[in-house]
Amino acid sequence: MKALCRSNKSYPTHYRCISSICTAQLDPPIQEEDRVWVCTRATFLQIQQTLIQKCARLRAILQGKSCHAQIIHFGLQADTLTSNMLINLYSKCGIVDYSRKVFDEMRVRSVVSWNTMIGAYTQNEDGEGALKLFCEDAGEFALSSVLCACASKILAFESKQLHAFAVKASMESNAFVGTALLDVYAKCRSIEDAFRVFESMPEKSDVTWSSMMAGFVQNDLYEEALSLFLKAQRSGVEINMFTISSVLSACAALAALIEGKQVHAIVYKTGFGANEYIASSLVDVYAKCGSIKQSHAVFSDAEEKNVILWNTMISGFARHARPLEAMILFEKMQQMFLYPNEVTYVSLLSACAHMGLAEKGRKYFDMMKKEHNVSPNVFHYSCMVDILGRTGQINEAKDLIDKMPFEATASIWGSLLASCRVYRNIELAEVAARKLFEIEPNNAGNHVLLSNIYAANGRWDDVAAARKLLKSSEAKKERGKSWIEIKDRVHSFMVGAITHPRIGEIYSRLDNLLEEMEELGFKGHIEHDLHDVEDDFKRELLKHHSEKLAFTFGLMCLPSYAPIRIMKNLRICGDCHEFMKVASTVTGREIIVRDNNRFHHFREGYCSCGEFW
Repeated sequence: MKALCRSNKSYPTHYRCISSICTAQLDPPIQEEDRVWVCTRATFLQIQQTLIQKCARLRAILQGKSCHAQIIHFGLQADTLTSNMLINLYSKCGIVDYSRKVFDEMRVRSVVSWNTMIGAYTQNEDGEGALKLFCEDAGEFALSSVLCACASKILAFESKQLHAFAVKASMESNAFVGTALLDVYAKCRSIEDAFRVFESMPEKSDVTWSSMMAGFVQNDLYEEALSLFLKAQRSGVEINMFTISSVLSACAALAALIEGKQVHAIVYKTGFGANEYIASSLVDVYAKCGSIKQSHAVFSDAEEKNVILWNTMISGFARHARPLEAMILFEKMQQMFLYPNEVTYVSLLSACAHMGLAEKGRKYFDMMKKEHNVSPNVFHYSCMVDILGRTGQINEAKDLIDKMPFEATASIWGSLLASCRVYRNIELAEVAARKLFEIEPNNAGNHVLLSNIYAANGRWDDVAAARKLLKSSEAKKERGKSWIEIKDRVHSFMVGAITHPRIGEIYSRLDNLLEEMEELGFKGHIEHDLHDVEDDFKRELLKHHSEKLAFTFGLMCLPSYAPIRIMKNLRICGDCHEFMKVASTVTGREIIVRDNNRFHHFREGYCSCGEFW
């Protein structure tokens, strides 16, 4: 800055340009020897522009306004570059109306002026303002900015119109425009259109590739995201942190442990592991793949830990029925002067629910508001209903639902209905089921659960009526499916499967295993089959559940020291739960089952859930 200054003996003294108001409050402040008190018009503008840029970077709105006031005072607001910087300043500080006022008062506007103003609307999530301004000036950067605005508002129709405009104006081959187009289509759930745009682009940047992977993840197409990542690697595309984040999300959703470890190796090689968000994603991947020890190892190795990373680890312990570890981390987190937020408390309450810790759950629920000023939301109430229901306090759970400051969700009523099944409370089960039929008319699982409650109580006429109601509705029952990953390949099984190439061997090995288990007293828990048939037929129905087939195949293929990891799309049934406990004793294997609710670690005849599932 000193190079821009001139001695006050050589120039007029009417540009006294930097006051202490503008400089002293910046962080770090401009030092006294750097302050310029007398300078030319050009020098004055250069210094003001430097200050405006610094104010924008620091979001220092008061100091920025002081600079703006001086510019107006000396009549220098006609300078286009300075006005562009002021538009950016007010945009960064979230005052888009001031940005527009500066823009409207400009005598001459450059392409940068239009793009900066459209970008200001986009950054502040004002898609309508961006669209209106775009209609007055349509360049490639402006088009990509407006498409980003449409993406933030999920404006599918307007996006297609802009796509048509891009084709007409021969802009669709531009990398910025193409990337923005595929991003908006992905966010509008038009993933096929997004991929069509991606495939048609003559040039693809690393941002283009990462945007397409993120689009697949957002639309639950996790295998496609992993396939595209593999293609990007083969094409020599530069891997960035956004790519890694999307791929790790896909690995976590698929519980793809082998692929997760491969991506972890890439993270280590590129040095991205120092990023707290990438570290959080790695912790999440290992936790969701059943490797809670590896998850904690990644957490421990992270040099910097933000609230998100702590929350992810606490959530992992909760999912694996490790409430003590979750509570210890909660205390350590506060010792590090990090304040728990609503996500932290959801994980803590979930840990209490999984182990039936009612008193601990009440303690944390009360602590939220009193100690950390966190207002309970619907997720916290859902956890409390689950805690009370699992511990048999069903009437208290119903009272809590009635007293909630908002409407109960399907998750809350579902927790109550599941608790009614365990404790055979038909009256409240019918109340919860009616609510669920209203909220989720297409969810057949609610009809099935009510039918099972009737069956468990021997009310076969009501079972028939419930199943008749299910058939007359449009609800579809989701079939149970289990899968296991062996040598980079995922093997899926359904009850009574016949399509697997080694299914004959699997059934034979399962029969032999059941004979060994029967010698230890295992006869199956036929009360978990709720069909009105003879006991022998019930045993046959339970015998070939999908998780048993997956376990047997893992027993056949995996080395004796390796844990057998099974994933299931529904909650594990009581008979299969008991089967896994006995099988872990007979085979001496550790068995890890991830169902749609939690993880179960079976070892030496015991399960980590402590029978609270």
